[in-house]
Amino acid sequence: MAHHASSKKRIRQDAKKRLRNRYYKKSARTAIAKLREMTEKKEALAFLPKVVSMIDKLAKNNNWHKNKASNLKSKLTKHVNAIS
Repeated sequence: MAHHASSKKRIRQDAKKRLRNRYYKKSARTAIAKLREMTEKKEALAFLPKVVSMIDKLAKNNNWHKNKASNLKSKLTKHVNAIS
């Protein structure tokens, strides 16, 4: 157990940050799954920028690696363009 006040505070901060990160990551994963299930191109094209924005925010905060984010965006864009 932590004895210093600063380490106790750091533990509290890390717990809050962990919950926040989990929320953003789970929201993004859910949005990605929703986008992959879409069958209407018009609907998917409207939803794609929102998903890309979520992915970019996760990459900016180092929750996801920038290459993972780039690969996801590329695959999702290809998927949306392939919808007939």
